[in-house]
Amino acid sequence: MPEKPTITSSELGVLWLTYQEKTMIMRMLEYFIEKADDEKAKKIMTDVYNEFDIYVGKITNIFKSEGAVIPVGFTSEDVNKDVPKLYDNGFDIMFVRLLKEISMGLHTLNINMVYREDIVILFKELTAITQAYYNSCTQYLIEKGMLARSPYVSMPNSVEFVKETNYLAGMNPFTKIGDKRTLNTIEVAYIFHGIESNVTGLQMITGFAQCANKSEVKKFFTKGAELAKSIIKEMSETFLEDSIQIPSPSGGNATRSTVPPFSDKLMMYCTSMFCSFSMGGNAVGTAFSLRNDLAAKNAAFMKDIFEYAHEGAKIMIKNGWMEEPPQMAERKAIVKK
Repeated sequence: MPEKPTITSSELGVLWLTYQEKTMIMRMLEYFIEKADDEKAKKIMTDVYNEFDIYVGKITNIFKSEGAVIPVGFTSEDVNKDVPKLYDNGFDIMFVRLLKEISMGLHTLNINMVYREDIVILFKELTAITQAYYNSCTQYLIEKGMLARSPYVSMPNSVEFVKETNYLAGMNPFTKIGDKRTLNTIEVAYIFHGIESNVTGLQMITGFAQCANKSEVKKFFTKGAELAKSIIKEMSETFLEDSIQIPSPSGGNATRSTVPPFSDKLMMYCTSMFCSFSMGGNAVGTAFSLRNDLAAKNAAFMKDIFEYAHEGAKIMIKNGWMEEPPQMAERKAIVKK
């Protein structure tokens, strides 16, 4: 057996995806670092950038050693640092925090699909780095008063078991709001997280809509902002039914600038990644929500997000912005030859 076996299709796929994600984040960090007016935030982002630069180099070396073409990903052509600030009031760290959350999920999935020891180690290291910087961003935002905590709750003083199947109820159209059981803390956690991530996504896509070059891209982002608002509204109403406090992070708003710091290609890819993350989050929320009206709402959100993401994919293909992942051998075509 060779010392390092050839990488498998799964390993090539997740390395390719990681290259796309990290080069996109690095381009965005270049802009945010340039515009940062807080030294602590600037240091966090600079440290993240330097770490990712090392791992993009490691992935590039693996591709070279395997004889695989280096992906295009995102380059200096996708960012313009010499434009006015598109976001203000701590959005940079709020955004990096959400990106780290997405990365934690991706690295956990990726490590389950790789076999070669050096690639396993690569994703283990990326996971540890991502967790550390996610925490740095969280603590920074709490310190600055920019991150809302989830609602507090009275501590349970006894263990209870579900006694009736109406614990799952909530879909009956004749059921009054007050007749539904109160949300449990697991359901609150996923709804709160959904509101929090959609608020950051709304702020991001509002800025994208302001500065997009192509009119069809601008319309797409505007539609995405309305979708995020509708999801936030639905989730907030679920909280209000039980008189639960709605999270309201302070800051992170888009400025009045209409000059694009990022290419339409990069902003479309970033939005696509957020859609995938949102569908995954809603799927997990559905799995752990025991009230059937919540599961139905999450399923409706996923349908709307999927249709929106599909519309975005068509725009990317039309404009030649969707880089194609490495393909398996086309056996039928080879046989026909």
